[in-house]
Amino acid sequence: MAKPLLALAGFCAAVLLYLGDPSAGKAFLGLAVVVVAYFVPDLLIRSTAEKRRDNIRRELPNTLDQMLISVQAGLGFEASMARAAANGTGPLADELIRTLQDIQVGRSRKEAYLDMASRVDVPDLRSFVRAIVQADAYGIAIAKVLKAQAQEMRTKRRQRAEEHAMKIPVKILFPLIFCILPTLFIILLGPAVLRIIGAFS
Repeated sequence: MAKPLLALAGFCAAVLLYLGDPSAGKAFLGLAVVVVAYFVPDLLIRSTAEKRRDNIRRELPNTLDQMLISVQAGLGFEASMARAAANGTGPLADELIRTLQDIQVGRSRKEAYLDMASRVDVPDLRSFVRAIVQADAYGIAIAKVLKAQAQEMRTKRRQRAEEHAMKIPVKILFPLIFCILPTLFIILLGPAVLRIIGAFS
């Protein structure tokens, strides 16, 4: 609903802009305003979804550690999931609660886990769900699977942090070249250049 309404508002603004100064440039600008207004909700939804996926990606290792501790203390897998969801506050906790609700209303655990993985669309969580489904199918101890998955998620989180750290010098390079160095050259070389100009004039 927001997309056509925003496009209509952009069209009205474009018409007013064109009537104020009829020209090809204003017509092109009005068309650009309509297109941007139409796609703004898509961009906002995509940005919100990416932030949500990033939050889930960051919360997953800690949540798996909490579930592993609960399972090692004697709780079942679903009880440990409920405990981790109760202690959490982010979108991952909400997804765990929804998955448990799906199981309580009669859906099979496999379907509920796979639906959670498809809703979230995070590769790390999809890998975890696949491991849990296979462990449930083949009778593997959940504690071993949780321990292996928690260790793998911590390793991936450390690798992502190292990758971001290695990208920082490249990201700083362009602001350094175009913003900081010219100002520094003006401050350091400006007085000398003025003295040289004054001496030769």
